[in-house]
Amino acid sequence: MREAERRAGLRAGLGAYVMWGLMPLYIKLAQGVPAMDVLAHRIFWSSLTILAVIAALSRWTALRQALRQPKLLAWLGFSAAMIGANWYLYTWSVLDGRVLDTSLGYFIQPLFNTALGVALLGERLNRWQKTAIALALTGIGVMTVAAGGVPLVSLGIAAAFALYSFARNRAAVDALTGLFIETALLAPIALFWLLSQPAGLLGEPWPLPAILMLAGVVTCTPLALFGHAARRLALSTLGFLQYIAPSLVFLLGVFLYGEPMDPVRLAAFMFIWAGLAAFSLGGFKERKPRPAR
Repeated sequence: MREAERRAGLRAGLGAYVMWGLMPLYIKLAQGVPAMDVLAHRIFWSSLTILAVIAALSRWTALRQALRQPKLLAWLGFSAAMIGANWYLYTWSVLDGRVLDTSLGYFIQPLFNTALGVALLGERLNRWQKTAIALALTGIGVMTVAAGGVPLVSLGIAAAFALYSFARNRAAVDALTGLFIETALLAPIALFWLLSQPAGLLGEPWPLPAILMLAGVVTCTPLALFGHAARRLALSTLGFLQYIAPSLVFLLGVFLYGEPMDPVRLAAFMFIWAGLAAFSLGGFKERKPRPAR
């Protein structure tokens, strides 16, 4: 691969993860709107935005082929439910002043992927992965003791996205077509919900209607950048870049929104960061070529 293409992929990947990391800034603009309404707007406007992109790129053939595959549609129906749950928990957490909970959820999500691989695919853990999961569980345990309860929102965000990733891995379809079918499956429910609310589809005080309509662009732009990056970067590079988003969310939660970060909570995050370091180091060693004998 040419160096210019790799650099273009790196810029696209950085752009995608930075946008995802700054997503709380956008969601906070809708403060005062119920989380379910924000979710419904995100689904509805995303489906229209992706439909416009499909039309512009003349991707109808791929869409028609996907719609003729019942097994594929079943997987996409499941992934739609999981991404809907993930988006709702994320939106609710941000609007409820729990930005750090979303950061924690995405920090531990790669470890949930590994756990799913063991539980559903019979994969075996290497010693680095075992260490990573043990450290993460310790961090979650510390946070549970400190908060007086299990961090259910963070675990829900991580579990929903891990299950979404698993389903999308099983669904043999390109990202654009898959995301359109997912949002199209949820869009009628979203529209029904919005029309049943007092504000209707666009009845919020200005400028909230414009902010909510932007949800489609805000959702689709980083996905498009990620798709561009995924075709040009090694998985190891993407694996490193994925920590940019929760790191930015963490910084926003602590320094912009002033969420509490007492020593015990910081210790919990440090256990999780140590687990991620072990996880990443293990992945690097697995990919490192062994000397010939």
